[in-house]
Amino acid sequence: MADNNPSIGVIIGNRDFFPDKLVEQARKEIIDLFSEMKINPIILGTTDTKLGGVETFKESQTCANLFREHRDEISGVVVFLPNFGDERGVADTLKLSGLNVPVLVQAYPDELEKMNVVNRRDSWCGKISVCNNLYQYGIKYSLTSQHVCFPSNDIFKKDLTDFIAVCRVVKGLRNIRIGAVGARPGGFNTVRYSEKILQRNGITVTTVDLSEILGKAERLQNTDKAVQQHLEKINTYVPTGKTPSDALFQIAKLDVVLQDFMDEQALDATAIQCWTSLQENFGCNVCTSMSIMSENMLPSACEVDVTGTLTMYAMQLASGSPSALVDWNNNYADDPEKCVLFHCGNWAKSFLPDIKMGTAPILGTTVGVENTYGALDGRTPAMPLTYGRISTDDPKGIMKAYFGEGDLTDDPLKTFGNRAVAKIPNLQGLMNFICKNGFEHHVVMNASKTGAILKEALGNYMEWEVNMH
Repeated sequence: MADNNPSIGVIIGNRDFFPDKLVEQARKEIIDLFSEMKINPIILGTTDTKLGGVETFKESQTCANLFREHRDEISGVVVFLPNFGDERGVADTLKLSGLNVPVLVQAYPDELEKMNVVNRRDSWCGKISVCNNLYQYGIKYSLTSQHVCFPSNDIFKKDLTDFIAVCRVVKGLRNIRIGAVGARPGGFNTVRYSEKILQRNGITVTTVDLSEILGKAERLQNTDKAVQQHLEKINTYVPTGKTPSDALFQIAKLDVVLQDFMDEQALDATAIQCWTSLQENFGCNVCTSMSIMSENMLPSACEVDVTGTLTMYAMQLASGSPSALVDWNNNYADDPEKCVLFHCGNWAKSFLPDIKMGTAPILGTTVGVENTYGALDGRTPAMPLTYGRISTDDPKGIMKAYFGEGDLTDDPLKTFGNRAVAKIPNLQGLMNFICKNGFEHHVVMNASKTGAILKEALGNYMEWEVNMH
């Protein structure tokens, strides 16, 4: 879900008793860098202010006006300090602009052979002053991996790439709309959540009764054009194996109605009452539709786990790839750093190279296996792993989360459903943390290493309580 040419505001700090040429050089380097990285710079022209930099209050006003003109485009701001810079100029610009977006502070290094008056930068010191003023003004900001670093350095390019991801997460979560389809299964108190706490954080939940979805699906005919189109989409997406044609039509009809609901409500994600009413009253599983949605970056979570699908969305924003909701399900033999991740069958296709449609054997023991067609079967191979969970802590009235990184492995695993083996450092300590802090048994996995991005976005800018394992 990477942005195509994201727009980033640029502030070039300046201080009048440092060489003008440093600002001129920096502006050219910044524009070249942004072009290389396909970022759209919202930057002052060289005639808008002295050299396009920001120092005086008047220049702050000019830059702030520019940012306000592009406020709907700008997802973040990068402050560049080719010299010491004027800390008030930077802070005033951000305050006057009214932007509430992530800010990255960069500073140029001095070169030992260029410490004379005509080349000296003092940006090392200036960065501290800028950050001090941002702190005083109550403006949130991010730092680079190294205190000073040239923009052309690969280390800074990685910092900038990660910062763009932070901006994507923050912007996405402040505007997300989630559909809660049906009631939480009675046996799943674990997925309770507070709509009011979510709404205070910009997260809107739209509910619909499952009977409305099933009723609309029942009224569709096998011959309807939309049903035929969705049936073709399903057949293209996954080998259907021995799934009977009547079950496939039921799955396709559900798919039509769910897509219509998402389109009507402009939803970014869903959490669905996936059992047992659906199987008992409609005769199929909704797993395939959920998998297709998640693969297409519209994540869908089981058991009306709204904060689970919120986590899926956050993690795909960070990585640009699909996420999957899983159970912390089993130990892996006696290995203290490995466990089995499992769900009965709705993971995005990206996790299941051997994907096939089948039934849900465990659920089938109570509702009849013949009513569970549509579940997916597949094993996730070795790949990078970021895992995590967002939750509303209702007694405390806060949003909280944890994230960590590990690896999915190719260790042998003979079972059914959607399954994976995870290797996580200090897994026992993590389980202890989850249990002591009342987190759900559901966790989200993503094939990336983006834990630090999520911690910065959610902890620093969203101001949630975030633990990084």
